[in-house]
Amino acid sequence: MGCCASCFGSERNAEEFEREQLASAEVRQKAAQAAEQRQEHFEKTAAGRAARAQMTAAAKQSANSNSGDPVLKWQMG
Repeated sequence: MGCCASCFGSERNAEEFEREQLASAEVRQKAAQAAEQRQEHFEKTAAGRAARAQMTAAAKQSANSNSGDPVLKWQMG
């Protein structure tokens, strides 16, 4: 009889685990949507536009700055 009780208990735990997984997935989805909305709102602000411009300028500079010369040049003497 103890064996049957443990079997039923594990079935309930499996159902509870599945419910928790579904709830967790819903929470993650809502958090992702909220983060996306915050990002869209930030990009519309002046600070967001400035940050985007700074990132593109930095990307252009890093793409053009490497002409094959070493960054640090050693001098003996």
